[in-house]
Amino acid sequence: MITHTVPSKDASMPSSPPRSRPVRILLVEDHDMVAEAICLALERSPALEIVGRAASLASARVEARRYEPDLVLMDRRLPDGDGVSAIAEMKALVPDARVLILAGEGSASVAVRVAEAGGAGLILKASGLSELEDAVRRVAAGEVVFSQDLLGDVLGRLTGRAPRPGAKLTPRERETLDLLGDGLTTADISGRLGVALNTGRNHVQRVLEKLGARSQLEAVTIARREGLLP
Repeated sequence: MITHTVPSKDASMPSSPPRSRPVRILLVEDHDMVAEAICLALERSPALEIVGRAASLASARVEARRYEPDLVLMDRRLPDGDGVSAIAEMKALVPDARVLILAGEGSASVAVRVAEAGGAGLILKASGLSELEDAVRRVAAGEVVFSQDLLGDVLGRLTGRAPRPGAKLTPRERETLDLLGDGLTTADISGRLGVALNTGRNHVQRVLEKLGARSQLEAVTIARREGLLP
């Protein structure tokens, strides 16, 4: 995977000075084999050091306070929550830390969420370990890194030149989508919304049409891929 950078929000910040110590990294990844491979890849470099590991957001909070890392390398999907949603919390715990998100699959919507939350980029797990190491180094040096296939859409959406998936959903349709994401049936959704079954069916159908989905399962899959659902 080829990665590219986008300018940091604070363009006035000076370039990071050369480091006299390794970049201290907190790795947040719940799959042991993946975590071990990442640790082996990154610790080949004397400029990078894994100071802590966590397999959940709860553990990551503890480790962030303990180690005050320079960089948090965090999986998007964790047992107790969404890594993208936790970016702001990580930065509040360690204000000087940069947060790089790992994802099994990427989309422009998810990448935009990362950027808007103050994250330093998104890299796919399918990337080679050398690409991951390069992204970590660049993020630690002050760059913001996204994969090439996401970069154009990220810039377009951040500048308002490209519509967001789901942007045309009404508040009631967003509520319907959230209930679909919880696994509710059309009848359950109608009851939860307090509307007739036919009205509930209409809400669900409009959600499917606006997301370009042919089924409720596909709508949920698209919504999760695009960052509309956790």
